[in-house]
Amino acid sequence: MTSITRTLSCALIRSACWLNVQPTNVAARFYPACCHGVQFYSNPRQEQRYRSLAQWYKRRLRAAHHRFSDVPDSAVVQGRFHSYIEDGGIIYRCLPETAESEPEQVLNAGWLKAGEEEKEGEEGSVQRVRLSPGELLLAATVKSPHQEEARCIVVQLTDVTSSQRPLLVLNNVFSFEWASDDTLFYTKQEGLKCQSVYRLDLTESGVCDTLVYEEPDPEFFVEVGRSGDGQVLTLNSTSKSSTEVRTICSSAPDHAPALVQPRQPGLVYYTEHARGQLYILANTGPGQEYQLLKAPLSAPSMQSWVPLYTPLPGWGVKDMELLQDHCVFTLRHPNGHLILQSVSLKDPTCVSSKGLPWWACAFESQRVSQTDRQSFHFLLSSPVWPPSAYAYSPHSNQLLTQQGPHLGRPPQHCHTTRLEAPSKDGTMVPITLLHRLPLADLRSAPVLVHVYGAYGLELSMAFSPDRRLLLERGWALAYCHVRGGGERGLGWHRLGRLEGKQRGVEDLAACIQRLHDLGVSTPNRTALTARSAGAVLVGALCNQQPQLLRAVTLQAPFLDVLATMQDPSLPLTVEERGEWGDPLTSPQDRDNIASYCPYCNITPQHYPSMLITAYRGDRRVPVSGVEKYVAKLRAAVNTHSSLGIHKAEPETQVILDLQPGGDHFGPEAFELSLCESARQMAFMHMELGLEPPASQGRRRG
Repeated sequence: MTSITRTLSCALIRSACWLNVQPTNVAARFYPACCHGVQFYSNPRQEQRYRSLAQWYKRRLRAAHHRFSDVPDSAVVQGRFHSYIEDGGIIYRCLPETAESEPEQVLNAGWLKAGEEEKEGEEGSVQRVRLSPGELLLAATVKSPHQEEARCIVVQLTDVTSSQRPLLVLNNVFSFEWASDDTLFYTKQEGLKCQSVYRLDLTESGVCDTLVYEEPDPEFFVEVGRSGDGQVLTLNSTSKSSTEVRTICSSAPDHAPALVQPRQPGLVYYTEHARGQLYILANTGPGQEYQLLKAPLSAPSMQSWVPLYTPLPGWGVKDMELLQDHCVFTLRHPNGHLILQSVSLKDPTCVSSKGLPWWACAFESQRVSQTDRQSFHFLLSSPVWPPSAYAYSPHSNQLLTQQGPHLGRPPQHCHTTRLEAPSKDGTMVPITLLHRLPLADLRSAPVLVHVYGAYGLELSMAFSPDRRLLLERGWALAYCHVRGGGERGLGWHRLGRLEGKQRGVEDLAACIQRLHDLGVSTPNRTALTARSAGAVLVGALCNQQPQLLRAVTLQAPFLDVLATMQDPSLPLTVEERGEWGDPLTSPQDRDNIASYCPYCNITPQHYPSMLITAYRGDRRVPVSGVEKYVAKLRAAVNTHSSLGIHKAEPETQVILDLQPGGDHFGPEAFELSLCESARQMAFMHMELGLEPPASQGRRRG
């Protein structure tokens, strides 16, 4: 089962989820010398120094990834009889109680390439894995490099042989769940939209495909889910501001989907099931925040909803897991700490709390067993702390640690400091700061600031070997939880969407200024990074307060908001109106977008240097808009520098690193991902004027 809040997050923005990169053997011929074909600096000596730095960082990054290659992850699926492990596009199984049992291959993503021209380093990556209830069949989606759509492979798990091949392959599948051992529900992705749900029946006479539901509203995206007890499938239709759920009993998969509650503007809800009751997470609490409610499966509409539990104001709901007798919430306290709260289903007034370790910034739930409904398993990590596995028992309110190679081994002298910054309107904005030196000794340290602030999603703070390397190199890492994200609940998002987008820009400026005021780095040692929709706030800040920064790195950036939202032919424009507004029908929305749009507000002034990475085939953020932004920004920079008024200003570099493929999330191939990170780190090193690494030049790249 995917948890309710993970379903919600995916529905809010499909472009926000990081995909796992798989190690491959991509030949260096694609990106000669320093892994790229773009000349970053016109000065030959600067270019040579940059290339040497890129090679140095690439070596260090490779070593960092190797050092943490054995961390726990969620790529293990526990069936009734076997454990299933994914590695390099291959799924193996083994007997869980026999540690020495030989892994048996059951699925290979390479099967999809049969008959196709082999290309080195173009192996597909496994996205989702689902076992049928009796563990007779396994379905998994596989995504090829540079493509958005995935293909679903179905394999038999009885009488597995070395010549195992797919039972069938489905094209353009996004989400899927088993109702029984011979019935699979799935959604079909067309372009970047999912609006059709199909039922696949595997019978002795063959395969039958039936359309079950078709979403009529282009602003909605449809996904298939499954309750934790396996008794109910859900068809979740989600827009940026409302949802609608239909249910299908697994025991009667051929029955028509039953509507839970008709969609209403502003009503967001998701459902779980236990003992004939629906447990509903809905934004019906005070201030339109989430609360837990209950209703009979036979009468599920809103009139029957009974409130059971409401989190405290300002607490963000990260996850909800329904166990046999308890509902466990993972919450983020307004100060940033993660806390578990367990609600008894027999007596909802009985609520137990358990604080999670102080260093924990990121959380990922795990379903390690299809039969264990008594305990809750999850991974905790931070940008510099590898994942550690934990289990929580609500009956005893005990937090148990599990075996892991890095358990209890935080980075040496690493501090996790949680701060707040007063924004322009007085709102206090949370900051998470990771650093090795004491706070008082960070004045000369470089700082890398992170921001997202869109779609009600939290800024990703999962473990990254790249960030661990920077920490060990003396960097401070700052994460700004601005309005528009979801760190402090649904209201935090509402305050930073539509006409509130400028608040996110002001929050970001306040966070950076607060860091400087506290003695954390200086503007000349400050770099800012974002990707996708997070680039809107970064681009707007660079127009409004460029003096706060020296360098910026952007990946697949959304920069021409006004033009994009005025073009309904683009695949996400209609679906995104709930976040940005509709400038075609609302003059107010048009004026609001134009007031902060990064492209629209470029002006001749001194800008921080920028490295912008874009992908030629990106359908989420058209590269034409990125190219327009770069051309206009370069012209403004040249106009400003030609005036010669401020000769002491450092030179501004505006570099477009245009890569092949359509990987909006960045390259999945390990070598390409490594090179991209090395280019970004070398760029920041150059622009912040950092000292050369002590070992640089003693080894050849």
